[in-house]
Amino acid sequence: MNKLWKIIQYGYLVVAAICLVEGIIRFNSDRNKAYLFLIVAVLVTFMFFVKRRLRQKIEKRNSNKPN
Repeated sequence: MNKLWKIIQYGYLVVAAICLVEGIIRFNSDRNKAYLFLIVAVLVTFMFFVKRRLRQKIEKRNSNKPN
């Protein structure tokens, strides 16, 4: 399960990169959509850090558990 969480965690960065590039490309033609893509990129990047911290806390808690 932890491997899947790590893959999904880095998927957030991929989505953020795609949104960032799309926002930059659309900036001259359609500013409203460009701003939307840039805001989504920031939010997804924030989610990456939140999910990473949560996963690290869970791993630390599970490693301290007696079997």
